[in-house]
This record gives sequence, structure tokens and C-alpha cells, in this order.
Amino acid sequence: MLTMNFFDKPFQNVNLLGKAVNASWVKHEAISNNIANVNTPKYKRNVVQFESFLQEYLNGTTVRGNLTHPKHIPLGARSIDDVQPVVVKDLSTRSRLDGNNVDIDIEMGNLAKNTIQYHVLAQRISDHFNKLKTVIRDGR
Repeated sequence: MLTMNFFDKPFQNVNLLGKAVNASWVKHEAISNNIANVNTPKYKRNVVQFESFLQEYLNGTTVRGNLTHPKHIPLGARSIDDVQPVVVKDLSTRSRLDGNNVDIDIEMGNLAKNTIQYHVLAQRISDHFNKLKTVIRDGR
């Protein structure tokens, strides 16, 4: 169960959006790296996992361990700050003879999709702060 201070509530969505923007930036770096290595023999593409981690956290379906000692290793996301994007290698094989599994058409599509997603998320954050600024300036 999430416990939240009254003053944290207005920024809850901004924190989520900020996490998503950061993950989008990590995806951009991974996709760009894939595109740069499209002709590198035996290169395996990078994939970023984030949405499923965030969804599990928001649904409360992540496995969370109790910490009974300060030296215990935390298990699962205890707060939104613990939800981080993870870059993994896609070890699947494609029909390329050089062992590289990067498909430039797929990567360019992923890059376009991620760019749009990044701009939408950044715009939502900007809109949120503009609303807060209006409330502070004009609120009575």
C-alpha cells in the first residue's frame, strides 16, 4: 500500500511521468546503439524493459520482500524510485549469416515510436507544471 504525504500528491503523476521520460531516454540510447551496429558481425541488439516493471508496481503485483535487517538485499520495488529501466541483450537469432540480429527497419520504427512517446511525456510534464504555476499565480 502506498503511503503518501499531502504535499507529495500533486507530484505523484510527475514522478511517474519522469520515470517514463527517463526510460524513454534509455530506450533511445539502446535503439541508437542498435542502429549504429547494424553491420557489426555477431552483434546482439539491446532491448529496454521498463513498462512491465512499472505496470507490476502500479498494480501491486510485484513480489516484495520484507527487510528485517539493514544488510538484507531488497526484493522488488518498494517505491516508485526502485522502478528502473533495464537494458538486456536480445539473444534471438535472425536469418542473417553474420550472427547480427538487428533489423534496421524495425529499429527505425522503434526509434520513431520512442521519439513520439518521449515528446508526449515531456509535454504532459510541462502541462502539469503550467497548471501548478497557474494555480499558484491566480489561485485564491
